[in-house]
Amino acid sequence: MIRKNDIFEADITAMTAEGSGICRVEGMAVFVPGTAVGDRCAVRIVKVLRKYAFGRLEKLLAPSPDRIAPDCPVAAQCGGCVYRHIRYEAELQIKTQRVRDALERIGGLQDFQMEPILAAPGRCRYRNKCQLPIGLSRDGALQFGFYAVNSHRIVNTESCLLQPEAFDRAAAAFRRWYAVSGESVYDEASHSGVLRHLYMRRGEMSGEMMVCVVANGAALHEEALLVEMLREAVPEITGVLLNINREKTNVVLGKTCRTLWGKDTITDTLCGLAFEIAPHAFYQVNRTQAERLYGKAAEYAGLTGAETLLDLYCGTGTIGLSMAKNAKKLIGAEIVPAAVENARRNAERNAIQNAEFLCADAAEAARILFERGEKPDVIVIDPPRKGCDSALIATIAAMRPKRVVYVSCDPATLARDLKLFGESGYKTEAVTPVDLFPGTAHVETAVRLIRQ
Repeated sequence: MIRKNDIFEADITAMTAEGSGICRVEGMAVFVPGTAVGDRCAVRIVKVLRKYAFGRLEKLLAPSPDRIAPDCPVAAQCGGCVYRHIRYEAELQIKTQRVRDALERIGGLQDFQMEPILAAPGRCRYRNKCQLPIGLSRDGALQFGFYAVNSHRIVNTESCLLQPEAFDRAAAAFRRWYAVSGESVYDEASHSGVLRHLYMRRGEMSGEMMVCVVANGAALHEEALLVEMLREAVPEITGVLLNINREKTNVVLGKTCRTLWGKDTITDTLCGLAFEIAPHAFYQVNRTQAERLYGKAAEYAGLTGAETLLDLYCGTGTIGLSMAKNAKKLIGAEIVPAAVENARRNAERNAIQNAEFLCADAAEAARILFERGEKPDVIVIDPPRKGCDSALIATIAAMRPKRVVYVSCDPATLARDLKLFGESGYKTEAVTPVDLFPGTAHVETAVRLIRQ
């Protein structure tokens, strides 16, 4: 029987979906962060449950051939990048296997084409958005960076290798402004203080960049000085905004923004289309890999110009609009009113005249279209992490599209849904993992389903 603080020697033989290594101690699975398949290590048990346990790497006895030196000094504390200690090729293998295992074990799928994962061109500086929580250390010093895994403890970070270098310069300028501004820092427990988050977005192709300070209030001390210091440190900034969030919530952005200087949006180009991006708008954080993901989705859609395309969970319209030129008609559906309005503007901006957008959740939109006699030939779905509910899948099946393209950010809920689609007459034909978030445990997947 294993107990907390016991130390065992063990070999890491597999990885969890969250990026921890798995070893077996006295027949029990033990999950160990920061390890790699092939490591021989001494593991200290930190928590024991009925069927499994959690361990900590006490000493590396023999390193895996896949192991490399982490290039980030706070990777272990931050927990965002769980794979910075292994080769990228090994990370891609893990992610591919994660998708395959989910589809086979959860979805019960066997007869499908598994295509090679679409690897990213690099593991660094690919994110076009970041949101840094702001807090105070025990000695009262300003700190911001990222929350440690499963906590609200801030890991103070001066540079993140996933973010553009311009974000580091803006964060450093913000630190300098704070030191002279006399502004206060928000405290979750007492709901007092002002500064909550530093939120930044950048257009990869346009180079435009916004800096948004999220505050528990409608004004900041020394706003003009903040603008001056940011513009001096980051000449490419095109807008400085104040987002007002007075709610007791973990949601980062409040509903309203005030522009302190410049523009209140940025623009970028994706799949040959121009998009305007407001602080609240959804836009894939890795634009380069998003283009490859959408390209694979378009390939799976197989549009010839004669089809009606239905884009459920359309957000600001990016996936559907990227395919509109090859469709007879595009219908998008999204529950967030601001996103629907943004999608309509994006269609106008790109002179796309065959697109219509409905403000409704996916199930309600599908029902409305079904009742008005719309018969989409192809349906694209890009649901949130929780996936689709069974009623939506039943409604999609009742509309009898020739093909369904499923874009997923969670292999487990994808597998569950593909099983339901199979029971509704749709065969999973082809699957492609796409690495939008190198270094992290996340993996996107594009799937083509055909009506049998």
